Amino acid sequence: MSRLAGNRPGQDDALTNIDVSLLKKYDKPGPRYTSYPTAPLFSPEFNAQHYRDALQNSNGMDAHSDISLYLHFPFCDTLCYFCGCTMLVTRDRRRIDEYLLYLKKEIDLLAHALGDGRRVVQLHWGGGTPTYLSPDQIRAIGGHTLNRFAIDPSAERSVEVDPRELTRDHITALSEVGFSRMSMGIQDFNERVQQAVNRVQPESLARDVFAWARETGFTSVNVDLIYGLPFQTLSSFQETIRRVVMLDPDRIAVFNYAHVPWLKPHQKLIRQEDLPTPEQKLDILKMTIETLGEHGYSYIGMDHFAKPDDELARAQREKTLYRNFQGYSTKSGVDLFGLGMSSIGHFARYYAQNVKTLPEYYRALDAGEFATHLGYHMTDDDVVRNHVIMKLMCDLELDITEVERKFSIRFSEYFADAVASLRPLVDDGLVHVTNDRISVVGAGRLLLRNVAMPFDAYLDRMGVSKPIFSRTV
Repeated sequence: MSRLAGNRPGQDDALTNIDVSLLKKYDKPGPRYTSYPTAPLFSPEFNAQHYRDALQNSNGMDAHSDISLYLHFPFCDTLCYFCGCTMLVTRDRRRIDEYLLYLKKEIDLLAHALGDGRRVVQLHWGGGTPTYLSPDQIRAIGGHTLNRFAIDPSAERSVEVDPRELTRDHITALSEVGFSRMSMGIQDFNERVQQAVNRVQPESLARDVFAWARETGFTSVNVDLIYGLPFQTLSSFQETIRRVVMLDPDRIAVFNYAHVPWLKPHQKLIRQEDLPTPEQKLDILKMTIETLGEHGYSYIGMDHFAKPDDELARAQREKTLYRNFQGYSTKSGVDLFGLGMSSIGHFARYYAQNVKTLPEYYRALDAGEFATHLGYHMTDDDVVRNHVIMKLMCDLELDITEVERKFSIRFSEYFADAVASLRPLVDDGLVHVTNDRISVVGAGRLLLRNVAMPFDAYLDRMGVSKPIFSRTV
């Protein structure tokens, strides 16, 4: 393969002096690549019976391979106007009790289908708001999961928490059922921004949660922020970053707000004219990256920062980082099974997603069936492209020789169009290509979605210009 000109990756690839105009050049709709193929390719032709058959096939081939479990808790007590998750607002605690009964049924179905001998090495609760459960509900569903699966003593167990209405007993209950990592949604400490998105939470709540978590033995406390929310300015978000750093979180996720009211109608409650301009968002992003870097946080990629001694940072250095529907993960090569309404799993060559409404979810489980709604069976080509995209997203480079050996292909022929499409990124010093390696360099690390997109065989079919995906910057 002929070499494309471009800047060689230096030993120090720090993100300094970021050219905002260059980022703006590449800002366009694109997938986040928590999967490949991406979710719009999932089909209703893959149903509950296909899922059951796929589980049987997977269990037969990988009877002793490790697994990851994701449990989805959809309930919240208030609607955050920015939310892009599958969630339900309720004040009726009986609805949560009912949901947990059905979630236990699904846990039992999956445990029976998988059989004995497979260890859970990763467990994650997301939502919605997992901590909208009462402490006793946390203990009940957590205990049921522990009883039905073989949990490895060193398993990574993480949970998403909302500091509002959270008590020390919630943290204690989470600790009792084995959780040791938490991610807390802060979004922004500015009161005007909080009011505009209907998520008001004083900084004192966050400080309390940090104190309780550390006193209870949590080994990692992380923070989620969002930039691009209404009324945010460069100076206001800089103040939020300053106050977050003082909390000393182990990881910080800074997500780009995706304003997609055509997909999430409740986002119409946020006025377009109150949002920062694209130029202001890029300035905020630049400041965030530089400020967190000055405070010792490593930029992992795709919105994530971590302390240099954190497992995420170590995994990236050791090239064992992985990406799934929860974002970056240290558990590569494990089968992920989703439980609960709308949850998604990925195991062997299969993707499977549950139904997105409670009545459908309950009907399926009442019939003794899995609640699979959509799915996908990967082709040989999908497997190759998934490997390439995940390596670029996680390792920031691709060993071409390793890909050729692993999949018995000639890379320059197989990906001729993709490599040619990288030319603008190469010319702008964002990607470096040689005969045996593709490296993401400098500010290219902020454009990982753009780097991955040339290797996606389905973008033209889906119409990447259509309002399916959020913007890449």
